[in-house]
Amino acid sequence: MIRTSVVATLLVIAVSPALPASTLDVKIGYIGTIEKTTTISLLEMPAPNAGLAGAQLAVDDNNTTGKFLNQSFALQEIMLNGEDDPAAAMQKLSDAGISLIVADLPADGLIKAADAGRERGLVFFNAGATDDRLRQDDCRINVIHAAPSRAMLGDALAQYLVWKHWTRWFLVFGSHEPDKLFADALRRSATRFGARIVQEREFKDTGGARRTDTGLVQIQSQIPLFTQSAPDYDVLVTADESQVFADYMPFRTSQPRPVAGSAGLEPTSWDASFGQWGALQLQSRFTKKFSRWMTALDMQAWTAVRMIGEAVSRTNSADAKTITRYMRGPDFAVAAFKGDKLTLRDWDLQLRQPILLADGRTVVSVSPQPGFLHQHSELDTLGFDRPDTKCQLK
Repeated sequence: MIRTSVVATLLVIAVSPALPASTLDVKIGYIGTIEKTTTISLLEMPAPNAGLAGAQLAVDDNNTTGKFLNQSFALQEIMLNGEDDPAAAMQKLSDAGISLIVADLPADGLIKAADAGRERGLVFFNAGATDDRLRQDDCRINVIHAAPSRAMLGDALAQYLVWKHWTRWFLVFGSHEPDKLFADALRRSATRFGARIVQEREFKDTGGARRTDTGLVQIQSQIPLFTQSAPDYDVLVTADESQVFADYMPFRTSQPRPVAGSAGLEPTSWDASFGQWGALQLQSRFTKKFSRWMTALDMQAWTAVRMIGEAVSRTNSADAKTITRYMRGPDFAVAAFKGDKLTLRDWDLQLRQPILLADGRTVVSVSPQPGFLHQHSELDTLGFDRPDTKCQLK
């Protein structure tokens, strides 16, 4: 009788369907800014969903993998206008139970949101701000940087120019604060890799429209006049993040010289023409979904969300502390169609990554360049290496 009961029990267990594992729901926040930037080229006007589109595509990619692991990802976005308070946006996301936030914010806004969210256990993934101070004196233990720093961009450009033996630079920088910060990064890169700035000039923004019916005639005469009488140089390097003058420099300088920096040959995390290492597959999916080209900001937001997805898949946890602890460890890496797996620097929480050098039509090269060696990772030749850091993560 007992034996019959045991057999019956075993039969019930054998034919009973397995209970499905509970799904791990991962909620990701996104705080972005609606840009109203005026650019020199109509082709460069930012899309209303710049950055956000990349994050949305990455959520799709996370869910493609997540469905096999009983993990589900969802994105909740808040887009800010003008004087909107990023700390208030952070609080709204936190109240909705979100502790992982991708942010496309200016440096001051990112710091404000991160400091306000620290007590709540929030972790921010910087997808937009390239400011070096965010990786140096103003670094935060709850801010991880998917966007490259200005130092990384400057180093990537400098390596290629030095590799080409174009070591004499004529530096022209804009009059706005972001332009001056990029100029600082370029000066640092020149010193680091053995280039020499033969002369510097500031291009002052006097206002007025960037695009006018009579503009071409004026520019054709003004730019040669502005660049004449400079000491002999190999390349004109521009720092113009404010989009005032740099795109006017190619083919208009007084001497026939290549242009690099904010125009001509530009260092960037991504370019629409890039197709190596499987990137064409990502580009195709993006254009199919959003009917436009994928930008650097889109890629940086995509990478930030994919970092979260990779860490969740490895830890099977949506806890912010667990995820960030894993990211800072030796086992974390994320694939991002750049030929190398991307890892996190533990001294300033900057994502290591190759930098593309693009001319607007093709990708000319990818840095780090051959011959620029490092004892641990050649990617650490871009930006602030461990001995250079001023970051005190607390």
